[in-house]
Amino acid sequence: MSTAPIDRSFYADPQGLSALRQDAKTQSPAALRETAKQFESLFTTMMLKSMRAATPKDSLLGSDQQDFYQDMFDQQLATQLSKGKGLGLADMLVQQLLRGGLSAPTAGTPPAGPASAPAAGAPTTANWPPASRQDFVDALLPAATAAGQKLGVDPGTLIAHAALETGWGKSMPRNADGSCSFNLFGIKAGAGWTGAQAVSPTTEFVNGQAQTQQASFRSYASPADCLQDYASLLSARQRYASALGTGSDASAFASGLQRGGYATDPQYAAKLTSVARELKSWTTAPLTLGDFS
Repeated sequence: MSTAPIDRSFYADPQGLSALRQDAKTQSPAALRETAKQFESLFTTMMLKSMRAATPKDSLLGSDQQDFYQDMFDQQLATQLSKGKGLGLADMLVQQLLRGGLSAPTAGTPPAGPASAPAAGAPTTANWPPASRQDFVDALLPAATAAGQKLGVDPGTLIAHAALETGWGKSMPRNADGSCSFNLFGIKAGAGWTGAQAVSPTTEFVNGQAQTQQASFRSYASPADCLQDYASLLSARQRYASALGTGSDASAFASGLQRGGYATDPQYAAKLTSVARELKSWTTAPLTLGDFS
């Protein structure tokens, strides 16, 4: 006989609070969002309680039992109102926390840098790729947010770019020992690259025809390292200037990359735009940074 899973959406459940506390220790985007939704539920309960207090009571029919059950009803009502998109307070709170860097990688993660090599304790193929597309989004969102702020590009567009290049994290160059390179954007290791490298087959278009070639790619200690290097690469090269500052316009970003020669596939911009549009249609993560100045 199986038991029903704990409903963590009800903040008054002690078991739910304990499970949420354990999740929060990971500092993951998913745990951050769940905590924000709990706050929204609590805020809604307080609002309902204030409204009840301002309503005149019937001194003859009222009772302590009625007040007790009314409080229970208000708590459950607040939980229901906070489900799904809720009142929007949770999304706003998560967005502000991410901007403040509260979802940054946990202590012990090696500092990001273009010359970083796989280090002890870094993510491995044992826990990568994420199990689902939503997990892929959640895993990249904090680093994509930081990269998006540097480039002036919506983080959802950057995650879509990583999804296009890696098949949602399932296809990346591997290091000589078989470990993951965490190269999310197919960034090749040119003459100026002094970090670790991973040799892998890649598809290039020559005179409009797809060909498989061997190439050396940059290797990173983590997805966050890759996103930081990616942002530095795009911002430092003039040929990608038209892709920067495009905000939530995925088509403009993709076209800027293609004009800069990021890929040889003639349909690259259209493919990236399509993935970005698809991602925006179903994701539950807050991906928009708002207006860029």
